[in-house]
Order: sequence, then C-alpha cells, then structure tokens
Amino acid sequence: MELQRKSRTVQPAGPLDGGYGWFIVLSTFLVFGLTFGVIKSFGVFFVEIHQYFATTATASSWITSISVATVHFGAPVGSALSTYFGHRPVVTVGGLLSSIGMVAGSYAQDLLQLYITVGFLTGFGYALTWTPTVTMLGWYFDKRRPVANALASTGECILTFILTPSFQFMVDQYSWRGAMLILGALQLNLCLCGALLRPLNRHVPPKELIEEKEHELGLLSQPHIDSRSLNNRSDSKKSDPLKVKIIRYVDYTLIANARFMVYSMFGVFAALGFFAPSLFLVPYARSQGVEEYQAAALMSISAVLDLLGRVLFGWLANLRLVKTVHQLIVTVILLGIVLLLCPLATTFTQLALFSAGYGLVFGATVAIHITVLAEVVGVERLGSALGFFMLIRSSGGLLGPPLAGIFIDKMNDYGTGFLMAGVALLVSALFLLVLQQMNKKGTEKGKDINLENGKEHDLKHRNFNFRKS
Repeated sequence: MELQRKSRTVQPAGPLDGGYGWFIVLSTFLVFGLTFGVIKSFGVFFVEIHQYFATTATASSWITSISVATVHFGAPVGSALSTYFGHRPVVTVGGLLSSIGMVAGSYAQDLLQLYITVGFLTGFGYALTWTPTVTMLGWYFDKRRPVANALASTGECILTFILTPSFQFMVDQYSWRGAMLILGALQLNLCLCGALLRPLNRHVPPKELIEEKEHELGLLSQPHIDSRSLNNRSDSKKSDPLKVKIIRYVDYTLIANARFMVYSMFGVFAALGFFAPSLFLVPYARSQGVEEYQAAALMSISAVLDLLGRVLFGWLANLRLVKTVHQLIVTVILLGIVLLLCPLATTFTQLALFSAGYGLVFGATVAIHITVLAEVVGVERLGSALGFFMLIRSSGGLLGPPLAGIFIDKMNDYGTGFLMAGVALLVSALFLLVLQQMNKKGTEKGKDINLENGKEHDLKHRNFNFRKS
C-alpha cells in the first residue's frame, strides 16, 4: 500500500490539457519563433556577412553553428536554473541576453566578435528561454501533449515565414547591421514569454522517493529478494543527501538509461542535418541565378509547409493510430531522401517544390520528437532529459553547418551541403530503429515477468486452499 501511495504522488496536479495551458502554448509558440525561427531565417544575414567580410562559407557558418551549439550546451543549465529559481525569472534573463547579443553583434568589426555576441551570448539566452518553456508545456498537458507540442512548435515556421522576407527588406533598407539592431529589439519579446509562465502546482515528491519507488518495483519483480535488501537500499539513499539534492536539479542518472542514450545519438546525427539546409538554401538559390527576393521566398514556402506538417502530423500522433516512434522513423527517412534530391533542383520552380517537400517533412519530424522523448523517460524527468538531450545533441548542431561548409568550399557547390545533411539524417534513423527494437524487447520482457508472477500467485493460492482442506 505504501508503494502504491508513492507511485501516485509523481502524477502532476493542476490544470492539465486546457485552461491556462493554452497561454503556455502561446508562450512556447513565440519562444520557438524567436529562437529557432530566427536561426532558420539567418541565411539572409549569412549572404551579407559572407560578402562584407570576404570570408569562406565555413567561417561564416560558424556564427550559426556556435549559436545552435550554445543552445544545446546551455540546455541543462537552463533546466537546473529554472528548477532552482523558477521558470519566469530564468526565461526573462534569457530574453535580455538574447537581445544584448544581437544588439552587440550589429556593431561587430570582425567574425570573432560575431562568434562571441550572436553566436555565444544570444545562443545562451536562447537556452535559458527555450528549455524551461518547453518543459512547462509538458507539465501542463498530458493526453493532448502531441497536439500542444505541435501547435507550439509552429511558431518556428510561422515566424520564419514572416521574418525571412522582412530581414531581406531590412537589410536592403538599413544594411545587415541595422537589420540586426532591429532584431535585437524584437528579441525582447522573449521576456514577455517568460511573464506568461505561471507556475503549476505539481506536488512532485522528492527525487529519492521516485528513485526508491523504481528500485523497489524492480526488486519486487524478483522473487528471491527479501525485505532486508529493500531496507538496506532505503538506508543508502537516506545516507547520501547531497546526491539526492543534485539529482533534484540535474538528473544525471539519465546517462545510465540505455534507451535515452540511443535516442540522444539519434539527436546528434539529426542535428547534423537539421540546421545546414536552412542556412544554405538561400545561398544555394542565389548561386543558381535565382533573384534575391525569390531566394528569400523559398524559406517562406518552406515555413508554410512546415506549419502544415507540424499541425497535421501532430494531430495524427494524438490519434495514437500508430506508435509515435514508428511515425518518427518514417518522417526522418523521408526527410533524408528529400535532402539528397535537392542538388537536382536548379530553377526557382524546382527549388520551390523542394522547399515545400522539405518543409512538410521537417515539420512532421519536429512536431513529435519531443513527444517521443517524454515517452522514453517519462514526463516527471522531462526537464532534465530535455537538458541532457540538447547537451548531447549539441555536437551535431556545432559541427553540422561547418562540416557542410567544408564540403561547399572544397567542391565549390552549395548542393554538397544538402547531400551531407541527407546522409546524416538517414544515419540518425538507424538509431530510431534500434530504439524501436529495445522498446519491443522491453515490452516482451515485461509480459514474461507478469506471466511468471501470475503463475507464482496461482501456485501459492492453490497451496493455501490445499492446506485449508
């Protein structure tokens, strides 16, 4: 009975699947748009900075690469700080850092200063805003979590649709420095997103109770473990309060979770291919002779289909017609194939078709990958899991654009960057297949244990009836 009581306490309390949760969706919507939406639209600045400093594609791509990597590296920091100080103040500070980084970047005199300001400072601000907001969204929704995640993530594509041509217009009117200064002011809206994050009374128990419950469940499933083993385990937990306190803020035990680590490896290779196409699509179109506003329009086309993909496939995931991980496997493979076909497109019409296909499948992938993470580790560990997932994935985000830039510089062809991204995504799908097999074996093992326990229970019941008679 005591074990059952502890099991119930990990369930979140408060308004789930609606109510004020829709304001959390709105906040997350804007955060997605003002972080990753800005990163995806940065290809307009890439062309101007590349020409202004007369540098290589690899050197220019490090700006976006450092920003993406810092978002990932800083994710565990954002998760831990929001647990300690609360989500509102951390997101507000993140918005201020993002704005300061962009404003300082507009005065940069060389690429190194852009690496520090737009790359590191703004990227760290994004980490402090994105991770706590997405974590709170997971707390507010349960049954509707796939739809909530999908709707919130559409902020990335909608703001990409708006910002890409807007950036091009501002660059033409005020130069890239003036456009970046305006963008810095726009980033202050992230502070308003933090103000919307009303704390949710979840009544989450101390971490030691959760881990003790999990350990006890594992021991109880083994028939030859006596009560003294449980007591010894409980005493060892109580004797290490520092470990318990650390786990409360940063659950480092996740690195021992095999399924989580396999999913994180998927994230590494997926990140290699996620960010390179959005950075190089506009330059690739310009290299094919496409006019600059038409090239910028390609990102808008991609954003519209990205929006459709997120809403449609998020709704599909919510219907539970197929397992979410199976749906993710299909979309990742399709995304890799689409990217491999990009170099065949050489006219605006062909590139528009590619952008539409890429946006649709990319949206379908992004709409559900956080939902799959929650299924892998459980919603009560989502905050720490999201931080560690982003940290591990950071290597892919850091190396993706520069690696694509190396291929571009060597081959003198932007199309090779898309080939690299496509191959990386196909490799990432292999890790999802491994995860699916692990899930399958875990389910079968659970059924076997339940069947064995059922047989033991029946045998004890028969012996008891025999003694009575």
